[in-house]
Amino acid sequence: MFKIAVLASTNGTDLQAIIDEMKAGKMPGIELAIVASNKQNCYALERAKEQGYKTAFIDPKGKTREEFDKEMATVLEKEKIDLVVLVGYMRILSTEFVRKFKNKIINVHPALIPKYCGPSFFGANVHEAVLAAKEKETGMTIHYVDEGVDTGKIILQKTCSVTPDDTVDSLKAKVQALEKKWYTEVIRNFAKG
Repeated sequence: MFKIAVLASTNGTDLQAIIDEMKAGKMPGIELAIVASNKQNCYALERAKEQGYKTAFIDPKGKTREEFDKEMATVLEKEKIDLVVLVGYMRILSTEFVRKFKNKIINVHPALIPKYCGPSFFGANVHEAVLAAKEKETGMTIHYVDEGVDTGKIILQKTCSVTPDDTVDSLKAKVQALEKKWYTEVIRNFAKG
């Protein structure tokens, strides 16, 4: 069994896409072993709990990034995780954590890297920047996580058009549709080796 862990800090819409594919039998040989978060009340944890998946909240209060990540790593190692999947995970991982799970951490970024990436490009900020620059296309990037922020090797990029009447919300919806479709595909490919 190929075991994945999802780390999330937000609503977990991409997590739901993964769960839906699993329930539809489209992810054979893949187990969602745990959904873990740094936010006690994030909807991704609720979503996972409601559907019978194991969850873990790790409290970041009073801990350095390294201490927090060490605790997270212990939880993931106990589950014998093969792949760490970031879904709206709003923390920058420590070098030690990245090295411990080298080439086993992937992230989906709501824009085309390297044009719109880095510490200030997350959430609505990304879509606002794309609209402000009057881009004709945007998209999503699935990449390996390394010691930088959005600097890991790109695994897959998919694009969608930006129209003059697009808003932050409509752009977010277009990009999330790409994420839901392609993130599960990338996970399946990892499981196949």
